Amino acid sequence: MAEPATAVTADLRFSKMHGAGNDFVVLDQRGNAAPPSAELCRALADRHTGVGCDQILTVEDPREHGSIASYRIWNADGSASQQCGNGARCIAAWLVRDGATNAPEFILDSPVGSHAVSRLADGYRVVMGAPEFEPARIPLHGFDGPRDPYVLGIRGAIIGFGAVSMGNPHALVEVDDISAAPLASTGPLLQQHECFPESANVGFVQVESRQRIRLRVYERGVGETRACGSGACAAAAILMRRGKIDREVDVVLPGGELRIAWPRDDAPVTMAGPATFVFEGEWRQ
Repeated sequence: MAEPATAVTADLRFSKMHGAGNDFVVLDQRGNAAPPSAELCRALADRHTGVGCDQILTVEDPREHGSIASYRIWNADGSASQQCGNGARCIAAWLVRDGATNAPEFILDSPVGSHAVSRLADGYRVVMGAPEFEPARIPLHGFDGPRDPYVLGIRGAIIGFGAVSMGNPHALVEVDDISAAPLASTGPLLQQHECFPESANVGFVQVESRQRIRLRVYERGVGETRACGSGACAAAAILMRRGKIDREVDVVLPGGELRIAWPRDDAPVTMAGPATFVFEGEWRQ
């Protein structure tokens, strides 16, 4: 009697990486492989029963002529994300190690556009694009034009914040002491407010000097992260527009430091920082 057929599923190979402490599971999805399901993303991201990460990054075939690859971003809760600066550097390092390029400069396609990448002695620099301050572009509802700060009354609290899009929406709250920043309370209040129809990454920033700031970020779909590349760009752009910091600044996050530059208002923001391999593995499906 013939044995019954059994379904065979291949193990899923992955790389665990981090950029300044913002950690990822990287999957090779080139060749039209199906994207990971929300259920798989949640299982991989679980820090007790999975691999553990802030986001899952999928390496995919390039979308634009001249790009070496594209990538997509999936949050720990399974939702899709639009932008991730630390993830972009990790994807760049992964592709260089994989042999996709050995050029000192190349192009990657993210969910929101194409980004020039430069290899550095101690990491990678990514051109993140120009910040968008128009409320409709963030998107931020309830305001007819850019303001700084925006002010909301939420549950009896008055919250002032800056807002910008770096391909994804960001709110920024200045604090005197970053260690006492109210991430767990104010972060969700702003994320869930109706003025942010797509939610927002909420940053809390302390200005130490014109060349150095400290930042913590409460990220959409994740919670507090050890680093947020697009959040560092957003914080720097808002503070530069306020005239509080120089046009090139070190951003100190709980997991490490990033270098953000925005030479002038009509130029793109660039972000430089490390990309680190942690380990390789197989996920048994």
